[in-house]
Amino acid sequence: MNNNEPISLSQLAENITGSEIIKLAADVNEKIKQGHKIYNLTIGDFNPNFFPIPSELKKQIIKAYEDNQTNYPPSDGMPDLKKAVSNLLKERGDLNYKTDEILITGGARPVIYAIFLTLVDEGDLVVFPVPSWNNNHYSYLTKAKYKMIETLPENNFMPSAKDLRPFISTATLISLCSPLNPTGTTFKKNDLEEICDLILEENKKRSLENKKPLYLLFDQIYWALTFGQTKHYNPVSLRPEMKNYIIFVDGISKSLAATGIRLGWSMGPKHIIDKMKSILTHIGAWAPKAEQVAAAVFLNNLEHYDEYLKEIKIKINDRLVSFYNGFLNLKKEGFDVDAISPEAAIYLTVQFRLHGKKTNSGRVLNTTADITKYLLEEAKVAIVPFYAFGASDNSNWYRISVGNCDLEDVNSIINNLRFALKNLV
Repeated sequence: MNNNEPISLSQLAENITGSEIIKLAADVNEKIKQGHKIYNLTIGDFNPNFFPIPSELKKQIIKAYEDNQTNYPPSDGMPDLKKAVSNLLKERGDLNYKTDEILITGGARPVIYAIFLTLVDEGDLVVFPVPSWNNNHYSYLTKAKYKMIETLPENNFMPSAKDLRPFISTATLISLCSPLNPTGTTFKKNDLEEICDLILEENKKRSLENKKPLYLLFDQIYWALTFGQTKHYNPVSLRPEMKNYIIFVDGISKSLAATGIRLGWSMGPKHIIDKMKSILTHIGAWAPKAEQVAAAVFLNNLEHYDEYLKEIKIKINDRLVSFYNGFLNLKKEGFDVDAISPEAAIYLTVQFRLHGKKTNSGRVLNTTADITKYLLEEAKVAIVPFYAFGASDNSNWYRISVGNCDLEDVNSIINNLRFALKNLV
């Protein structure tokens, strides 16, 4: 083949779009290569030096490898781990799922992809709020149509039944997340109840007409990381009838700072879980066996689980509150910034109302991308704009992730931002 001749790929590969966060990360890495000290608050991950996994879990992983637990696990997960997950959900999550209603996977991403593949046909409508994580890409991969509903800061960027109602009758799947990535905010009880009632009402109509049900993908991967008076609610506990129509996304990636352990799970109706298992069998998306064996032992001792959660929640909350207070101080000083009080996860929602401002050199910050670049260059702070999560290009809201942040750096970051903001007119 002539090297100058274009290579023909599948339409799916040719048209898929990359992650906006990865594009931003490239700019950050280039700055670091140039010798700049960059405070990288873009990554939805944990720095193990600040947030190591539980010591007992690490011990059990090492033991599992020493015991040669290195062959294939069952494609739906190790039985002991499924029992441990079932017990965890019952004792700490107010959810009753039997082991044959649980599917263990290599992190949460295979769960989400399998839900889409199992429930969504080409041309079906998927409805989800924005900002949110990756729903547009999974819709693309399954050739679905999708409707993005842009949410508002007045409701902490969480969707309401009123937002969803216009699209319910033609939708196949609604995808929701609480606590929400990227905002770190959560559903209030009444709001989630109203959404559940809307879905149940629609499915009553569909059962009479013998139509395909309306399903809910509910991502609660951050549910254990709530702070203060915030309480996590799940649809099944609020409306038990929802159990027929909901498929959960869950795991230990966030609650145990174990993103690299690659251990997630899903719970849902058995006939759906069985089909997801069949699909993932061909993809090979199961979690490593040693990690499954170790997690089963760890999760069987909920005292260890509780102790670790108490410790990590303090460390995360300290960072979130420090950033939040720092932004409130900047706001009091007259700078055009704001923040939403942290509720959950590892994220803080912040605002920079800087469109149209000029730098000392006379450069106008016309776009959100201009603002993001200015904060990176002048404040040495990298954060993710909400347009990377599907919000409009001119949104002035951002995600700060604290999982890669040393608590001692928060004041320095706020001071850097103060300096950069002072240099705008």
